[in-house]
Amino acid sequence: MMQVCLNGPRGAADGASVPMSPGAMADSAADAVLAGATDIHVHPKSPCGQDTLSPRAVAATLTEIRARVTVPVGVTTGAWAEPDPALRLEQVRGWTVLPDHASVNWHEPGAEELAALLIDLGVGVEAGIWSGTDGAARFAASPLAPRVLRVLAEVTDSDPATAEASALTLLTDLGASSHGRPVLLHGEDGGAWPVLRLAGRLGLATRIGLEDTLYLPDGERTSSNAELVRAGLAEHARA
Repeated sequence: MMQVCLNGPRGAADGASVPMSPGAMADSAADAVLAGATDIHVHPKSPCGQDTLSPRAVAATLTEIRARVTVPVGVTTGAWAEPDPALRLEQVRGWTVLPDHASVNWHEPGAEELAALLIDLGVGVEAGIWSGTDGAARFAASPLAPRVLRVLAEVTDSDPATAEASALTLLTDLGASSHGRPVLLHGEDGGAWPVLRLAGRLGLATRIGLEDTLYLPDGERTSSNAELVRAGLAEHARA
C-alpha cells in the first residue's frame, strides 16, 4: 500500500505545488493515483488556506476528489484544525459527505470520543501514533484499538541520521498493542525517505507526499505529489 498525503498543514508559502483548493487537490490526487498511489490522505482547507474540519470544506474536497479517483480517500482530524474537542465532535457530526477513513491522533485530547464517533458513522479510523508522545501507551489501553482500520506509526524525528532508529523504537513501543491491525509507517521532512525505506525493508505499508516532504530522495525539490509517489514506490521496492 502506498498512500499519498496530498498537502498536510502546509500552505501557499510552501510553494505552488501544494494543492490548496478542492479542484487542485483533485487534480493532484488523480495524478498521484496514475503514478501508483492506492490511497489518499488530504487536509481540507478553509478559504484562507488553514486546515479545517468544517462540513462544507470536507464535502467539497471529498466530492471533487471522488469525481477523479476511485481509491479510498481519508481526511485529517488533527487538533490544530479545531483545538476544542467538543467543537471537533460537533463538526464531525455535521459532515454531510463522509470520508472512507479519518486519522485520529491518539495523544490528542478527545481522541477516544472522536474515534468512537467515526466508527459509529461507519468511517474507518487510522490511529495516529506519534513518536515522542504517549500515544502508543494510550492506544494499548484503548478498547477501540481492535476496531481501527489501521495504525499510522508516525515518526516525528526529522533528522535523517536518527529517524530510522526513532521508527524502530516506535514500532517496539507499539508491539502487541497494534492488536493485529495493519501498520502504515512513515516519516516527515528529513526523516521521510529513511523511514520509507525502512518500511520497505520491513514489508510495511507507507505513504509519501507533499505533507511529508518537499524533496525527492536526491535532495532536489519535487514538482508534484505524483513525482513523490513514483520515487516512493521505487525506494520502497529496492529497500
